Amino acid sequence: MSKKVNRSILKLNSIEKGINFARDLVSEPPNILFPKEYVNRLLKLKKIGVKVTVYNEAKMKKLGMYSLLGVGRGSSKQSYLVTLEWYGNKKNKNNLISFVGKGVCFDTGGISLKPARFMEEMKYDMAGSAVVSGLIKSLALRKAKTNAIGVVGLVENMPGGNAQRPGDIVKSYSGKTIEILNTDAEGRLVLADALSFTEKKFKPKFIIDLATLTGAIIVSLGEEYAGLFSNSDELSDKLYNVGQEVNEKVWRLPLDKNYDKLINSPIADVQNINYSGGAGSITAAQFLQRFILDKTPWVHLDIAGMAFSKKAANLNPSGATGFGVRLLNKLIEKYYE
Repeated sequence: MSKKVNRSILKLNSIEKGINFARDLVSEPPNILFPKEYVNRLLKLKKIGVKVTVYNEAKMKKLGMYSLLGVGRGSSKQSYLVTLEWYGNKKNKNNLISFVGKGVCFDTGGISLKPARFMEEMKYDMAGSAVVSGLIKSLALRKAKTNAIGVVGLVENMPGGNAQRPGDIVKSYSGKTIEILNTDAEGRLVLADALSFTEKKFKPKFIIDLATLTGAIIVSLGEEYAGLFSNSDELSDKLYNVGQEVNEKVWRLPLDKNYDKLINSPIADVQNINYSGGAGSITAAQFLQRFILDKTPWVHLDIAGMAFSKKAANLNPSGATGFGVRLLNKLIEKYYE
């Protein structure tokens, strides 16, 4: 076989392994895959050249990540932030691209408890982080000539005696204060700290975050498109185009300062949910945008309708799909290698 064919086989195998890694993480029962076990699995990526750094609760407290930490307060399980660094272009280590994932290993809703029916599906609420993990694994396996950073916030949202309450106010890593109105709007609290941290520590060319963030996006787009929100037309267009190529499709929805009034808090910098005015997915994205502090090009992908499927689709069985690994691999291959 020619070198070109061998390279193609290597690339396809690496993407397959990245997708299956993401699917396996999403599929695990929540009593098996809790934050600490997740960390242990990510540490194994060191064997393929990924630099893995784990921030435990003590380290996150020193950094002031009380938005993320607040989500995990009701759980007996520890919370973590993990960074995954792949340097495939060592000549220019400062040329970084970054990916951030929501890793709520199980989401009861906390004090704002979810209905019992279908709550078992909330083991899927860490799918955004699984995609980021699978992506970094695939880049390392195929020795991608790019420098990519993955950042995942790993928590469990439970209604324990020490749980965060509606009415609490927490201070985020960015310094902004957040009024908690609904403890089930927790993914954005995890991402708020992870986004600000990623931007400040790594100063990337862009940030793409992935999260099973809102049920509203399923109402909007069903199981056919992920919702895309962005401050960058260029990055949005690139993602739309590669999504069409690999059949992991995204659809852009608006961001607008006029939506901010729906999440402005009278007693904090921002409130974590909009109880009036609809636009649930948009206001969630507006919330996240407030934690992009230095105008870094940013995309938020709401994959709540895409991360798992109750029926088989053309490219995946029923259950966890691994949606996003192929999409982001194609984006990197086409524009950033």
